[in-house]
Amino acid sequence: MAINGLRHDRTALILYGSETGNAQDIAEELGRIAERLRFLTRVSDLDAIDNVELSDFTVVVIAISTTGQGDLPFNARKFWKGLLRKRLPQDYLCEVDFTTFGLGDSSYPKFNWAARKLHKRIVQLGAHEIYPRGEADEQHPEGLDGSFLPWSVDLRKHLLQRYPLPGGVSPIPGDVLLQPKWTLEFARVAGNEEVEKQHQGENSNPSFQPANGGSRGLLSTPSPDGGDESQSGSDVPEHDLLPIQNALIATLIRNDRLTPAKHWQDVRHLTFRSVTPASYGPGDVLTIFPKNFPADVDHLIKLMDWDIDADRPIKFVSTSSSIDMQAYPPPPVPYLLPYPQLTLRSLLTNYLDITAIPRRSFFSLIAHFTEDEMHKGRLLEFTNPEYVDELYDYTTRPRRSILEVLQEFESVKVPWRWIGTVLPILRGRQFSITSGGERKLAANGDSQIELLVAIVRYRTVIKKIRQGVCTRYIAALPEGTQLNVLFQKGGLNISRAEAKKPVIMIGPGTGVAPMRSLIWERLAWAKEMQKQHESIALANGADGHGHDTTIGENVLFFGCRNNDADYFYKDEWVELKEKMDLQVFTAFSRDQRAKIYVQDLVRQQSALVYRLLHAHSGIVYICGSSGKMPQAVREALIEAFQTEGEMDRESAEAYLLSMEKEGRYKQETW
Repeated sequence: MAINGLRHDRTALILYGSETGNAQDIAEELGRIAERLRFLTRVSDLDAIDNVELSDFTVVVIAISTTGQGDLPFNARKFWKGLLRKRLPQDYLCEVDFTTFGLGDSSYPKFNWAARKLHKRIVQLGAHEIYPRGEADEQHPEGLDGSFLPWSVDLRKHLLQRYPLPGGVSPIPGDVLLQPKWTLEFARVAGNEEVEKQHQGENSNPSFQPANGGSRGLLSTPSPDGGDESQSGSDVPEHDLLPIQNALIATLIRNDRLTPAKHWQDVRHLTFRSVTPASYGPGDVLTIFPKNFPADVDHLIKLMDWDIDADRPIKFVSTSSSIDMQAYPPPPVPYLLPYPQLTLRSLLTNYLDITAIPRRSFFSLIAHFTEDEMHKGRLLEFTNPEYVDELYDYTTRPRRSILEVLQEFESVKVPWRWIGTVLPILRGRQFSITSGGERKLAANGDSQIELLVAIVRYRTVIKKIRQGVCTRYIAALPEGTQLNVLFQKGGLNISRAEAKKPVIMIGPGTGVAPMRSLIWERLAWAKEMQKQHESIALANGADGHGHDTTIGENVLFFGCRNNDADYFYKDEWVELKEKMDLQVFTAFSRDQRAKIYVQDLVRQQSALVYRLLHAHSGIVYICGSSGKMPQAVREALIEAFQTEGEMDRESAEAYLLSMEKEGRYKQETW
């Protein structure tokens, strides 16, 4: 492979298909492994390359998650489509050495489906599997790392054996700091030349210089959740628009709390409107980009001794003087080029996640930025694959944040030029849209988008309060705020062609959001079909009026804790029953001594369930928590088939599998 006119015979291409960023994190870790083995390494999303480029590299490793109904992430579908071209010969990828690692959730029927079918297709095209495919499960007691760490350790050994280094050359040791592809530097803007002179030579070397114990400002004491308890006044992020590509500007019209003030959970119904037409359907999601709160940002700035530089203009610069920009990775933070007057403070507020749970690579990096040997040793322990359970107990179990880790290891002083490498990206969060049909338009004709959002706030096993970075931001948004938002197709793959089929919707808690969207959409379809029916009848001289039988039956199973506290849209279901064929069955788990859940409703209504799904070839949708609920509902459906269809266990399971293959069993959980 030739890069910048030079021949490189030891190259690695690390690709990812990622929806929420987990697969990208895995790919970046694999990239560091390859780089330490002295491979010239490129890390990229799948859609950023042409599949013909795979043969240009010594080895290819792909990390990919599964979304929806066994689908590939959006940034992998162009690549996948290219592999499905019929004219490709069977030896198209015969010069490719590769392996894959899948990220999935075993509560879904099509567990790690994307990785499996991508791996299989690459083999079909002649590529050589040089190491067995790996798979991670989000339900693993130790999370994704429980599977990834042992797999990656063995992969490293295999790569070193299969592609040995020349004599006298060793892998880059783990205690050697890899230089970043991009660092930050001061940006020259009109009027700041004198300031630049004063700081010339200060922090000019992007390579790490150990902290020297300089003076520190006084630290304010953060609240238990990492922010100001009141979330008012100056501790609310500014509401300026972020420069998000291909975004739609939406105005927050309503931010209503649906649950009582004394209820354990704060659940909001949000209404956005936009003068720009918005096209979306049931099951689609809206991405909102959060911001960090000023108190948290100020705390980190003081903790790291960045006060003097926090409000100066900065920019990202590559660390290579001669680079092929097509092969070189993009800057770590997207959407920055059009952003005026970027500062360290605005970067931390808008683009970097300082309250995320740190990954293993974070500890490996910050261990280089302390002179305290005790702290360094402790940080490096967390990077040891043998201590994956200890890392899990320190980070994931108590949901300990990056900010808290840096506060506990106070000797760590990260150079501000490195923060784009050390801190993860503050990614947008996706929320299922709950509006559909006539609710997609406001009275004045503007586009309307409604969300049902549970504000994440809870107490951990170490008795500390945690808040979701995005829902905390949402809860503080005043009505009238404008946001740049993105739409994305959901994984339920709902279409109007299914209108005549009966549907069973199972959506406990906020899982009812896409179900509500679907119900309103099906009502709109019924009205449109009725009008078409009347027009045809009128043209034929017949009476087009009468009971509408063009839309399938609609059954909703909804579950929550209390009838009076979190029965969302209770009055609305009554209104909708008068307009369409809708049945609503409810399970209130805390309103009686014996707890009742949605799976119990399925068993109670087994005759109805069997009739709609078996006799009328209906569709079932399951949305909500990805914990035990999906598997419990699946088991209840199998029992319904056994009881009402007089099937044995094997036949009932086979029928449910046939529903999945036909696209009549759809699940979207989070």
